[in-house]
Amino acid sequence: MNLEEIKDLIKLVSKSGIGKIEIESEGFKIAIKNASAASDQPVYVQAAAPMALPQVAAAPAAAPAPAAAAPAAPVESNDEARYITVKSPMIGTFYRTPSPDKDAFVSVGSVIQSGDKLCIIEAMKTFNEIESEVSGKIVKVLVDNASPVDYDQPLFLVDPA
Repeated sequence: MNLEEIKDLIKLVSKSGIGKIEIESEGFKIAIKNASAASDQPVYVQAAAPMALPQVAAAPAAAPAPAAAAPAAPVESNDEARYITVKSPMIGTFYRTPSPDKDAFVSVGSVIQSGDKLCIIEAMKTFNEIESEVSGKIVKVLVDNASPVDYDQPLFLVDPA
């Protein structure tokens, strides 16, 4: 095999997407690996990547929404000084009710004690009842029923007074 044949073989491997080729003949052996194919390398996919897609698609349609949300932001910053934020202890799906035909565990205006059940977060087909760590009155529910939640995402605002 001459140098020109080796160059042609390298071009063929790079264009075809073959990960690796080995040729052996009469005292001659050549192995060519395609670095761009990387077939031996594991592929890692981040779970958060699909969530970025709806935000990109919703960006043009969301132009009027920020104008409505802007006045609400200062009110919430004042509320955060007075209210306690109950956050999600895990990633999963947030449910306000124990089952679809039952009433919500808590709603705006509900008085809660430490240890009261606030919601359920389903993670990997396991339904986890989330209990309150504070006592007070529910001022705001920050997540819609059957919505996905992230770790440490605010779920409720509680007035401890």
